[in-house]
Amino acid sequence: MTATPAFDATGKNAERRAMSVACGAHALHDGYTDLIYVMLPIWQTEFGLAYAVLGLMKTVFSGTLAGFQIPAGFLSERFGAPIVLTLGTALAGIGYVCAGLSSGVAMLVAALFIGGLGASTQHPLGSSLIAHAFAGPRSLKALGTYNFAGDIGKMTLPAAASLLFVLLPWRHALMLLGGLGVVAASVIFVVMPRFAAEPPAPKKTGEGAVPGALPRYGFSLLLSVGVIDSATRMAFLTFLPFVLTAKGASLPTVGGALTLVFAGGAAGKLVCAFLGARIGAVATVWLTEAVTALGIVCLLPLPLDAALFLLPIVGVALNGTSSVLYGSVPNLVEPARRTRAFGIFYTGTIGAGAVSPAIYGLLGDAVGVTSTLIVVAAGVLLTLPITLALRSTLPAGASASP
Repeated sequence: MTATPAFDATGKNAERRAMSVACGAHALHDGYTDLIYVMLPIWQTEFGLAYAVLGLMKTVFSGTLAGFQIPAGFLSERFGAPIVLTLGTALAGIGYVCAGLSSGVAMLVAALFIGGLGASTQHPLGSSLIAHAFAGPRSLKALGTYNFAGDIGKMTLPAAASLLFVLLPWRHALMLLGGLGVVAASVIFVVMPRFAAEPPAPKKTGEGAVPGALPRYGFSLLLSVGVIDSATRMAFLTFLPFVLTAKGASLPTVGGALTLVFAGGAAGKLVCAFLGARIGAVATVWLTEAVTALGIVCLLPLPLDAALFLLPIVGVALNGTSSVLYGSVPNLVEPARRTRAFGIFYTGTIGAGAVSPAIYGLLGDAVGVTSTLIVVAAGVLLTLPITLALRSTLPAGASASP
């Protein structure tokens, strides 16, 4: 195996390179993930696919992405994060190249599996890279910026694909976008800083707990908050179009309303990370979750115009919590276990977001949309007592109480 280039992994230069690699990879990988939404109607026309098959295609990519994040963390511990993230980014691009070359459904599904496998490396490794390069409150701000970069990719890559489809056949456009991933992988391999491996945490002896060791239940509490937050966020987004339609919104208005939520959410990821670094993670989570729950309840009786005005504010709180939660992971695990912890955290939150719409959908069939959203709002508030319990496990500067 070719030795990786040796770089000075200290100082501002390493921080800039770590931020560039992590944010660039996040934007590209998240853009690839949401590019599927643009492709589904094209594939339906091209291959004559049923909606169930189209749904399966999205599940193949997203399920592979979610399921292989923890193994990606283990591989990075063995072979190094630069090699794993480089290969993952190249695989994500190759997946779209293969999709452009596909002659049938079987090859298309295989291409999506390859793309999802490559995309599974980005979240745990990118987050761990940022946490390694930045310490203390700066880590939370940096992770918030990294989180925001993913939303930029979700907006720009599908938009770029739509423009390419005007100029090129969809197959050529996909191969071009997939080639971008291969080029980006080469850049990642060269630019990504090589940090020394973190020393393992001191082992517990017969005398009791190691002084200064982190309580293991802190990460479990944080993961619980993340799971609830992700599940309720996806449930709200699932039912929001039906609420707006009942208020008289047309289809274009519903699309515009979702854009308002997503734009607010992108801003919230950045704003709440900086707020968390200033007032503490616990206080910020209390603020964002309370605003989310209150916003959902207030949205229900409002007329359409007032509801549209409220949606960006709800979006800020709805998505802003995630930056604070992701940014708190480094405070709750030993440095040597960060990559693995990020893999577990992203797997749990993404998995909860994938399952919750089906569960809340059953509730919606039983009690109606309005009652279901009230339950969703109540579910958001379940995070508050858990966050209070989490407070004692966080460093003093990161756990300011509400």
